[in-house]
Amino acid sequence: MQGQSLTPYWVMPPDSTGSSIRFYLLDCLVGLEKSLNEKTADVVVTSPPYNIGTGYSLYSDNLPRESYLAWIEKIGIAVKRAMRDDGSFFLNVGNKPTDQWIAWDIAFALRKHFVLQNIVHWIKSIAISRIDAGNSSNVPGDVTVGHFKPIVSERFLNDCHEYIFHFTKKGTAKLDKLAIGVPYQDKTNIGRWKAARQDKRDRGNTWFIPYETIQNRSERPHPATFPPKLPEMCIKLHGDAKLVVDPFAGIGSTAIAAKKLGVSFVGFEIDRVYLDMAIARLTGG
Repeated sequence: MQGQSLTPYWVMPPDSTGSSIRFYLLDCLVGLEKSLNEKTADVVVTSPPYNIGTGYSLYSDNLPRESYLAWIEKIGIAVKRAMRDDGSFFLNVGNKPTDQWIAWDIAFALRKHFVLQNIVHWIKSIAISRIDAGNSSNVPGDVTVGHFKPIVSERFLNDCHEYIFHFTKKGTAKLDKLAIGVPYQDKTNIGRWKAARQDKRDRGNTWFIPYETIQNRSERPHPATFPPKLPEMCIKLHGDAKLVVDPFAGIGSTAIAAKKLGVSFVGFEIDRVYLDMAIARLTGG
């Protein structure tokens, strides 16, 4: 634990909602086991290193597969200990063109510890043809929205999505689906269907969440982060959360979402530079 401490690196005191934010400069395995009481986290939202060679400054993202998956399993066990019995664990993972199994290998490593209750597809970019949208849509023509990193290859398609695996302890966690619901396209469904009591329906398991447009890399200093809207939707979907935890806090996207929703947050990160950026994002510094 050299260079690490169980004392919080930074604390944002409780606001008018009573929620607080704590960051620890700490390996998440230590933090989850030593800084959190058993069965206290309502929601865990995180995105671990994918072991695809991403250029982190303090972590080697290129471990032997078996060693990496054993590490992921240990994190899963620690998350399960810290999570309430009715809690939700939202794990965002992706692949790379030459390794399309890694996301599913991660999910399989956690299979004996959790139930995979839902799979959400995080859509970063999508192309919709006017003819496919149908006459009843409001799509005026062919559209392409969102951002992706182009793949220059004759073998692989551009990678425009990632997975969000929703793990629970028993597969029985009740969700507030309409908290992230969308209006009905066909308004005649309202009242005609027994479940359609308002102009809002279950969004489903495809979530279009684009990155914000940036002009240069310095605006996104972390090499692998998700937009705050992603954890925000996860927290709202779970419903009635009091404490949100992110074992890989990075530059604070989950903390930003928790603060916006008035939910207490605890995050762990081994890179001081990333934590300082997270604090700046939260405080406007």
